[in-house]
Amino acid sequence: MSTVRAYAASKANGDLESFEYELGPIGPEEVDIAVESCGICHSDLSMLEDAWSITRFPFIPGHEVSGKISKIGGHVSHLSVGDNVGLGWHAGYCMTCDQCLGGHHNLCSSAESTIIGRHGGFADTIRAHSASVAKLPDKLNPRIAGPLLCGGMAVFNPLVQFGISPTDHVGIIGIGGLGHMALKFARAWGCHVTAFTSEGAKEREALDFGAHDTINSRNPEAIKGATDRFDLLLSTVNVQLDWNSYIGLLKPRGRLHMLGAVTTPLGLNLIPMMFGQLSVSSSPVGSPATIRKMLEFATRHDVTPVTEHFPMDKVNDAMEHLRSGKARYRIVLDRQLL
Repeated sequence: MSTVRAYAASKANGDLESFEYELGPIGPEEVDIAVESCGICHSDLSMLEDAWSITRFPFIPGHEVSGKISKIGGHVSHLSVGDNVGLGWHAGYCMTCDQCLGGHHNLCSSAESTIIGRHGGFADTIRAHSASVAKLPDKLNPRIAGPLLCGGMAVFNPLVQFGISPTDHVGIIGIGGLGHMALKFARAWGCHVTAFTSEGAKEREALDFGAHDTINSRNPEAIKGATDRFDLLLSTVNVQLDWNSYIGLLKPRGRLHMLGAVTTPLGLNLIPMMFGQLSVSSSPVGSPATIRKMLEFATRHDVTPVTEHFPMDKVNDAMEHLRSGKARYRIVLDRQLL
C-alpha cells in the first residue's frame, strides 16, 4: 500500500483541499506515474461543478498528466520505470471489444475516464492501465505536454479520422484553449486556415498561431462572405451559435465538427445539408495510436500549447483563473518536486 497526496473537492463547486488515499497492489497491466505537471481542462471545471451530474465526491480533477513512471505491473513491457510519459482523458480500456481490437479504443463503451469514477492527476501519483499511457518524445518539454494529451488530441483527431488534405480549407471557431492549438495543428498539417473570433484582440494572436486570415464571428456579413469556402469547420466553443449560418460556409461534402460540449439542441435545417451532402459530427479525444502520432507530429512541427503555470498548491487560484475566462490559453499545475 502506498499513500497518494492529492487535492480534492468534497462537494460541487467546493474548494480543492489536501486529501490522501491509499493505492492497493498494482495490477499486472497497470503503471503508476509520479506526477510532475498536470494541465487544467475546462472539463475539470465542469466536473468540479457537477455540470454533467456524473461527479463522485471526493473529486480529484486532472487528466492532462505528465510525469515519470514510478512503478510497473508484471505484464508491462513497453514502458519502464523512469520513462517520461503522459496520460490524457482515458485511463483504461477493456482491450477486447470490437472498437479496441479495431484500434478505436477511444470509442470503447467500457473505457475508463481518468476523472470519472477515478482519482485524477491533481496529485503526486496517478495509476492507469498501461495502454492508455504514452511515452513522451525526448524533444518534447514535459512541462507543457499535458494540454496536448486532451485538448491537443481533441483537435488533432479529426484531421486524421476524416482524411483532411493539406490542400483543404479549414476554419476554427473560437480561439481559446482548444482553438489556439487547432490553428497550430491545421497550419502545420498544410491547410489554409481561417480563425473565427469575436474578440478583436485575438485576431492578431490568431494570425501568430497559424491562421492565414480571420473572420469576425459577430459580423453576419463577414460570415456570409465566406459562403462555400470550407472543407472542414472545427467548433471549439461550448455555447449556442447560429449553426445554420456556419453550415452555409461549407463546400459540398463539407463537415462541421463539434469539439466544444454544446448541451442544447443545434437546430439545424436539413435541406441544405441534404443537397450539399454535408455532415455534422463530433468526437472524443483519440486512440492510443493516434495519441502517439499526435505527439510525434507536434514534436516534429513544434506545435506547442501556450501555457500559464501555477504551483499545484495554488490549485484554487488556478481554477478561478480558468473560471473567470482569463486563461491564455492553457493552465498547467506544476508539482513542487523535493
